[in-house]
Amino acid sequence: MLKVEHKIFGALENNCYLITDSATGKSALVDCTDDSAEMINFIDGKDLQYILLTHGHFDHIGGVKAVKEKTGAKVVISKADEPMLSSSRESLAAFCGGVQNNTQADIIVSEGDVIELGECRISVMSTPGHTKGGVCYICDDNIFTGDTLFSLSCGRVDFPGGSSIEMAESLKRISSLDGDFRVYTGHNQISTLDYERKNNPYLKNL
Repeated sequence: MLKVEHKIFGALENNCYLITDSATGKSALVDCTDDSAEMINFIDGKDLQYILLTHGHFDHIGGVKAVKEKTGAKVVISKADEPMLSSSRESLAAFCGGVQNNTQADIIVSEGDVIELGECRISVMSTPGHTKGGVCYICDDNIFTGDTLFSLSCGRVDFPGGSSIEMAESLKRISSLDGDFRVYTGHNQISTLDYERKNNPYLKNL
């Protein structure tokens, strides 16, 4: 069983999630906005195995270097977004006044890969649209959608690497998942997939 803790970080109010396998106590951090005292306190005392990155924009990776060094957690990202970890241009930090703390990936994931966190199996779904290498992480009835699916909205597609066509296809794939899911978004409020299917205009208009 997966336990999910949530905290908001940074000027762009990013959602970061600390997920823990209840059976073993092993944890992962989904996105890592900064290396603030609040972030360090958020993960303090946890057996952090992974930093799971939904994509590589600066507001999702700013604290990765420090948290990796502090905990030894392995950094997980897609191949397409990996360059953002070491380039302020690729991560958009250079254009948005963001912080870039260069680091490296430990695990490159793609569609269908599975990450084992204790007894929990976390599946990777490729969801380009906001970035070329955007991914969602799925475990049990939880889906961590990053900046792909928001509550009543979706991620921007006007940044480099964005695509409205790819976004529509990614949203269609998420909407087509069997059953309901708790939707843990990259920004704004947490939702459910059934609610989004019924109310999100970007899903209703697919």
